Amino acid sequence: MDCPSEENLIRMKLDGFDGIRQLEFDIENRKLSVIHSGGNEEITKQLESLKLGANLLQTEKIEEFEMKTESNSDQTKLLWTVLLINFSFFVIEITTGFISRSMGLVADSLDMLADAAVYGLSLWAVGTAVTRKKKVATLSGYFQLALAGVGMLEVIRRFIGAEETPDFRMMIGISILALIANSVCLYLLQKSKSNEAHMKASMIFTSNDVIINIGVIVAGVLVLLTQSKYPDLIIGAIVFLIVVRGAFRILKLGK
Repeated sequence: MDCPSEENLIRMKLDGFDGIRQLEFDIENRKLSVIHSGGNEEITKQLESLKLGANLLQTEKIEEFEMKTESNSDQTKLLWTVLLINFSFFVIEITTGFISRSMGLVADSLDMLADAAVYGLSLWAVGTAVTRKKKVATLSGYFQLALAGVGMLEVIRRFIGAEETPDFRMMIGISILALIANSVCLYLLQKSKSNEAHMKASMIFTSNDVIINIGVIVAGVLVLLTQSKYPDLIIGAIVFLIVVRGAFRILKLGK
């Protein structure tokens, strides 16, 4: 459970199960506590079917349980802010990526879109039927997978063909802006000091984005120093693979 898509995957898999009263996620230690009534055999079977390495650690009987009431209006506003920042930079990066001929920027834009899709899926599908959530997840996953596939084909084409060197100035400049945007998102998430699992997962997801932004900046510097297209193509391929991995995770939500 190291990203929002895995947490959503588990939540949607168990959504609608009678007897489940609360799910408590420990993202850092990859543990899940299920507060429920009745047996745990079917719950365990469903978790194991996700193939995330689930196994039952222990069971414990409790006499009384008070459901924690989550005041999530502030969290919802915060996640909307993070979603809008990510989607805005998807538009900026994919536009400037094509203008500058940088696959690194195009790939990073799709990673931003993947983030926005995960946040949007969580927010938009709240309170809707399980089947509707699954349809949204499936469409989102296939859309990202298609875009990443086209991106990888373009990277291969540029590796083989005689392409112009990308504009390192735009690569570095836009990536610095994206780094600032992701740093702001990370600051806002950390400032909330929330112990909620989905908020912690969002922090981890955004931290990964910061690393990717730095990678594109480094690739831009290498393009400047080597006057070669290959650093940009290499970082682009790496990020596209990350997007593909995220797309497959989201597709699991639709099963």
